[in-house]
Amino acid sequence: MKGLSELLKGVLEGIVLQHIAAGETYGYEITQYLTQLGFEDIVEGTVYTVLLRLEKKGLLDVERRKSSVGPMRKFYTLNAAGRAYLAAFWQKWDFLAAKLAQLEETGGVK
Repeated sequence: MKGLSELLKGVLEGIVLQHIAAGETYGYEITQYLTQLGFEDIVEGTVYTVLLRLEKKGLLDVERRKSSVGPMRKFYTLNAAGRAYLAAFWQKWDFLAAKLAQLEETGGVK
């Protein structure tokens, strides 16, 4: 869906971490995955920025390896801190989703 950029800024880290939790991956593959999910507004540069941020937070294990089709690539896996961060993300998401559903059901009426 187009036009989600602003909403996605707050959750993109969790989406990327969830994908990495499924197994080792690299930036371009993550971008392709997001596009297949329907996030057409996400560009490769955005994904690499998120990956760098997650790496700096110490949530990922990173291994540089030569690619079969070109230059060195960074391959990402989730470490223990990343798994804990992802679990906390889903707790926050569940809370927010429940509150939004409640708001939609009641029309904001208390």
